[in-house]
Amino acid sequence: MGSEGVERPEVGSGHKPTLSTRAKWVLPLLRLLAFLATLAATLVMALNKETRKVIVATIGTTSIEATVKARFQHTPAFVFFVIVNGNASLHNLLMLVVYFIRHKFGLKRHAPRAIAILDLLNVALVSGGETAAVFMGQLGRDGNSHARWNKICDKVESFCDRGRAAMIASLAGLLLMIIITIISIIRLGNKNTKLVSSTNVP
Repeated sequence: MGSEGVERPEVGSGHKPTLSTRAKWVLPLLRLLAFLATLAATLVMALNKETRKVIVATIGTTSIEATVKARFQHTPAFVFFVIVNGNASLHNLLMLVVYFIRHKFGLKRHAPRAIAILDLLNVALVSGGETAAVFMGQLGRDGNSHARWNKICDKVESFCDRGRAAMIASLAGLLLMIIITIISIIRLGNKNTKLVSSTNVP
């Protein structure tokens, strides 16, 4: 009787982050990781160089030395690798900026489609750069006896080790970008489905 008119506290009225709120931060977090991975791959490969002197012949007691210089610019595949990973890191950085300003500039409606297309393009480019770099890395490590191409990683080990690290970072960035693309396409499909169902409601 005395409890009439008394407001009871609602159960679960505390402001806790919902599942949908947490899910909104999945893509930005993945993009940040992809940005860091591709940026690391770009910097490590772009700064990768080594100069060593190796003995090419011995005449009597005299050793004839030659200077071996290894630069990423000497291999077109590595140059392409640097370009596509640098482009991917710039792309992910710009997409992070767009994610946080799209509400202010009215980009919420059309941005997801454009972003999904750009993500697919960057996945294709980074995949091509990674494949080309891995092929040249394997050739430098093992050589090719059929084509009589000698291996060079036994002469410039540090160069090859840094190149391998750059390829691993690029692969991590590529995998993250594939996951980002899949999530973006699924979300875009869900939005289109909701839009179609809402327009068909009498």
